[in-house]
Amino acid sequence: MNPSDAADHLSELQAAAEAAVAAARQAQADAEAALARVQAAAVQEQADAATATAQTGSGPAAPVPAPAAPAAPAAPAAHATPLTAAQVDVIRAGYAFSGPALEMGALVNGDALADVPIRIPLAMTNRHGLVAGATGTGKTRTLQVLAEQLSAHGVPVFAADIKGDLSGVATAGVPNDKLLARTRGIGQGWAGQAAPTEYFSLGGTGRGVPVRATVAGFGPLLLSKVLGLNDTQESSLGLVFHYADQAGLPLLDLTDLRAVLSFLTSPAGKAELAGLGGLSPATVGVILRELITFADQGADVFFGEPEIDTREFLRTAPDGRGVISLLEVPGVQNQPALFSTFLMWLLADLYNDLPEVGDLDKPKLVFFFDEAHLLFANASKDFLASITQTVRLIRSKGVGIFFVTQTPKDVPGDVLAQLGSRVQHQLRAFTPDDAKALRATVSTFPNSGYDLEEVLTGLGTGEAIVTVMNEKGAPSPVAWTRLRAPQGSMSPTADAAIESAVAASPLLATYGAAIDRESAREILATKLEAANRAAAEQQAAEQAALDAAKAAAEREKADKVAAAQEAKDARAGEQADRKAQAEYDRLMRQTAGPARTRTSAKPQKSVLEEVLGSSVTKSILTGVVAGIFGTRRRR
Repeated sequence: MNPSDAADHLSELQAAAEAAVAAARQAQADAEAALARVQAAAVQEQADAATATAQTGSGPAAPVPAPAAPAAPAAPAAHATPLTAAQVDVIRAGYAFSGPALEMGALVNGDALADVPIRIPLAMTNRHGLVAGATGTGKTRTLQVLAEQLSAHGVPVFAADIKGDLSGVATAGVPNDKLLARTRGIGQGWAGQAAPTEYFSLGGTGRGVPVRATVAGFGPLLLSKVLGLNDTQESSLGLVFHYADQAGLPLLDLTDLRAVLSFLTSPAGKAELAGLGGLSPATVGVILRELITFADQGADVFFGEPEIDTREFLRTAPDGRGVISLLEVPGVQNQPALFSTFLMWLLADLYNDLPEVGDLDKPKLVFFFDEAHLLFANASKDFLASITQTVRLIRSKGVGIFFVTQTPKDVPGDVLAQLGSRVQHQLRAFTPDDAKALRATVSTFPNSGYDLEEVLTGLGTGEAIVTVMNEKGAPSPVAWTRLRAPQGSMSPTADAAIESAVAASPLLATYGAAIDRESAREILATKLEAANRAAAEQQAAEQAALDAAKAAAEREKADKVAAAQEAKDARAGEQADRKAQAEYDRLMRQTAGPARTRTSAKPQKSVLEEVLGSSVTKSILTGVVAGIFGTRRRR
């Protein structure tokens, strides 16, 4: 191909591209014109329906757009009237339940449609739910609306007031023009009303009746989650709990657990540690250090007695409304893993204590798990399995759970699969990860007439995409909903009012003061004291025996030395006697005269012989000789 042919070919490609662009622009113009016609037809259809309703007097009229509305600048298609009249009718029928239900708000289709209420069947609230959305999108107010309506239906509620702004449920709301305009727009007959409320606090940290748990009741699995232990350390902690149970050592507070660990690493507990098998002193040391750090952070006040009876959360007020139990935890925001895991303990304890009841007309308790992402962060497989099992099975105990968090991806898939109702507030997609999470969230909703990626990023505060489980157990249609306003105050209740309510609580007499009864710490201290005393006595006895043996040895040695000396003296005495005798004999020979003729039968002795032969002379001579030779026996 020569240069001119190449240039001609390039010109042809450029012309084809320009033609394609022009065709695309024309197609876009045609589509926009068609969309404008559809919008105008929909607005006219809605106006005709409203007029017909007003003429027949068959219910409240839907808001009618002003005639000039079609001429106003067009809004994005997804925010104008994304649903056709037929789709609106499908949603209306999908939320028309025969039994009692919680009123969530009104369908949004351009404007709020007060005649299309969005509701959750009361009997389905024990099938659990999820309230999700970015910070500041109205999750807490949604939680408050649900709690108030559940209470009004006689259902007790438990919720953690992490930021301290949920306490307004105990104070009647104050109306204003903006609030009343909103509530009228969704068909809500608003009136301020306070709900019966009981305040609790973790171990007395903060305002409320103290909620405590024993370490044994908390268990090694949840405690390992709080301490951040790995799988090996978690297994080792389980062995320590097993040992304490078998040894009759009650684990009531953290000092008891530290006492057991310290005992196992001491000389007195070395045999017990070896008998546990698979528990190394190094691992015990790691757990002990983590416990000390944990206690230094103030967590030791959460453990002890009296342990809260979780049935206290199932109470109703004298007027039949359910009591809303608020766990006030703003004082422990720096320990999110602790209070999130503590809430999981409450659920596990409820599951263990409550009887099987099957499906009820309304739940016995609904549990709101705010900031749920804190519970699942860095959780072990065993911990996740425990949560999943509790969520799956606690429904049959009449308990519903609503997880409140920022994005659905904060909750494990196995847990999400158990949730029947879903209230999704606005999501933001400022980063690639956010965009990926948005697409993942959209993929989990049933098919609908919405462009959910666009709708979810454009929802206003107090609006949400809702889908629930209907009375037949099937998912309801996806509905863009403008949510109701709570009847309680949207500001925190005054401190003085909270303190007065806590002081008047009948539970304060039972749970107000901590109890310190004999437990593992005291038992081990007594055991160690007895062991030390026995060891001291044994050491003293051994020392006394050693001293006695040493004295006996010294006496024996002295006796041997004395005996040897005595034998030596005896030999020296004998030798001296022999020498003296020999000298005596020599003197006798020298002094003896010449031999005499025997004239008679008995020889006659001279005077000298008689003197020298006497016993006295012998004794004297012996002494003299012994003195001369130095051989006198020493006595």
